[in-house]
Amino acid sequence: MVFAAAQNSTGGCPPHAELPAAIAELKRQRKAVILAHYYQEPEIQDIADFIGDSLELSRKAAATDAEVIVFCGVHFMAEVAKILSPNKTVLLPDLEAGCTLADACPADAFASFRAEHPDHLVVSYINCSAAVKAQSDLICTSSNAVALVKQLPADRPILFAPDQNLGRWVQSQSGRELTLWPGSCIVHETFSEQALLQLKLEHPGAEVLAHPECQQHLLDHADFIGSTSALLRRSEASEASSFIVLTEPGILHQMRKAVPGKQFFEVPGADGCSCNACPYMRLNTLEKLWQCLNDMAPAIELDEAMRQRALEPIQKMLEMSR
Repeated sequence: MVFAAAQNSTGGCPPHAELPAAIAELKRQRKAVILAHYYQEPEIQDIADFIGDSLELSRKAAATDAEVIVFCGVHFMAEVAKILSPNKTVLLPDLEAGCTLADACPADAFASFRAEHPDHLVVSYINCSAAVKAQSDLICTSSNAVALVKQLPADRPILFAPDQNLGRWVQSQSGRELTLWPGSCIVHETFSEQALLQLKLEHPGAEVLAHPECQQHLLDHADFIGSTSALLRRSEASEASSFIVLTEPGILHQMRKAVPGKQFFEVPGADGCSCNACPYMRLNTLEKLWQCLNDMAPAIELDEAMRQRALEPIQKMLEMSR
């Protein structure tokens, strides 16, 4: 992975209140589209052209005639956008916006892990680097992982990376035994079971919604388990009037907009902290969004041979998901 260097143009940023209009003007000038993951701050979600999960956003951006994609998310998401749109400029507002899942699964260590299991089909969760995707047979998302694994040949063992919590859930739902890379998401590892139980006592009618990246002892308390988009849809479709949500709290902004008459409660971390908010997602700000559009940097660049290899398992996923 290569990042283009940012220009030394740190001044000139408009006052915060003027940033939405200034960003809109820069977006028009650059022929850009702004993508925001559900875990971004509400003010970034509110000015984005598209809001959603990482793959969904990249596919929407690829289908537009925009020349520039600004991905308000994390590294691996911007990489996916570049994999699918190699001829577009892909910008990431803050290069420090990483991901513990992707960072804890370095390509060289993953290659060694694969070498220990040469007969395994390699299924990688999209929350990994382009270099790991390039070593994979199939990419999955949290919404399609179970369906994809069920389609794989029964006589082939499966290696699943990098999220062991998602992998255990996929294993339980698919009936397939998986060899798991030992990775996890810091956000979904920090929820307090005690705080969850207290919330259930205080709101006995509330439905518990959980992302499958959560640990099993938390999933055991869930009424509904699914991807971030699935949790949003469930909050709209359910007859429940209140929800306890076990995922990054950025999604609550969209839930409250979709069904303003319902109540949503986030679960604090094990120490009562607000560490359920992803620190990497929250590095992106309106100021940095304006700056990257102004400077046209930092931009994501990928080695073309690796990009092509990473594209293959993504295309395989899309074919199998039809």
